[in-house]
Amino acid sequence: MAILADPERTQKSGEGLMETLTSPERMRALAREFRAQGERIGYVPTMGALHEGHLSLIRRSKQLATRTVVSLFVNPTQFGPSEDFRKYPRNPERDAELARLAGADVLYAPRVGDVYPPGYRTYVAVEGLGTTLEGASRPGHFRGVATVVVKLLNRVAPHVALFGQKDAQQAILIKKLVRDLEVDLEIEVCPTVREEDGLAMSSRNAYLTPEQRRAAPVLYRALKRAESAVVREKERRAERIVDLIRETVAAEPYVSLDYAEVVDAGTLAPLERIEGSVLIPIAARVGATRLIDNVILKVEE
Repeated sequence: MAILADPERTQKSGEGLMETLTSPERMRALAREFRAQGERIGYVPTMGALHEGHLSLIRRSKQLATRTVVSLFVNPTQFGPSEDFRKYPRNPERDAELARLAGADVLYAPRVGDVYPPGYRTYVAVEGLGTTLEGASRPGHFRGVATVVVKLLNRVAPHVALFGQKDAQQAILIKKLVRDLEVDLEIEVCPTVREEDGLAMSSRNAYLTPEQRRAAPVLYRALKRAESAVVREKERRAERIVDLIRETVAAEPYVSLDYAEVVDAGTLAPLERIEGSVLIPIAARVGATRLIDNVILKVEE
């Protein structure tokens, strides 16, 4: 099923009766219609290249809402000058079919020119949360994320939006954005979906060569080693946890660590001692491909 070229049309597809929209105006009108009928709207924003992680969010939305909207938009403003916007995997026909089979009611696939029309100048920044970790490694990334999320939420008007735990910093930032801007919306963060060897599912995994793919699960092994040290060995020194991660990743020649940190899971503030709700994020390059992962621990003693 192709994404429709005409922004003023909708299409019914197969047994799932999924409508495909490209027009922001039609999306807003349909959202208003759903709300007027008393429907509860669940929303799953994606950049396409759908995998089981995305599909799990769609299925979860079906449990939380009576209508599920999935957006498909590769957002140019969250890519840096040297990043992979043009190479980012795109297969809209496959994505549409996967979304339909997972239970989506609406696929919203706006054009770049509709989201960022000529003369566009307005951006959203979440101070502090958007400039550390991924924000430090990818300047401007979270300004692009926050901006497009606000624009998409305005069109879809959901009651609940769903995000994956793999992108933990993004989820924390969006929760803060929703609170600070007083958006009437629930945010549901769902567990990371992994391959059998522990590698977090990601659209960028498609870039990996066979050798790199075999090396990539070292990120998960490093996080599990860190988790074991905290939970079983009662290690509370953040510095020691970071050292364990570095040692584990360094043993894999195809992987180069970007960062590993121990931070507060609410504020992203760096921690010296591990206590409370703790996020341990990791980012690394596997060949030319940059992957991220994380674990959240609750430490009461």
